[in-house]
Amino acid sequence: MSDLAERAGISKSYLSNLERNLNKNPSIKMVDKIASVLGIDLLVLMKNGDINDFPYQPLEKEWMKFINDLKASGVQKDQLNDYKKLIEFINWQNEQEKVPHN
Repeated sequence: MSDLAERAGISKSYLSNLERNLNKNPSIKMVDKIASVLGIDLLVLMKNGDINDFPYQPLEKEWMKFINDLKASGVQKDQLNDYKKLIEFINWQNEQEKVPHN
């Protein structure tokens, strides 16, 4: 619990209150921090953490490898939107090549 609280940047007492259901209305920001540290989808935590109540599908191994490769190459989360734009441009470029030009 101490490690999770530290990594999420929240107090141990706040996390303990959540665990014991003393705080029944945490902010979405707090839940997102915890989900991020745990490496699970935010919606899973919002459904009381019961994966059986939610159509949760873990990422395929290929996606996990891709994510780990990105992290290992130094890509930060705040840079992902830039990479998304690059991918969208490449997709657009590929579509343009398919269109017959007069």
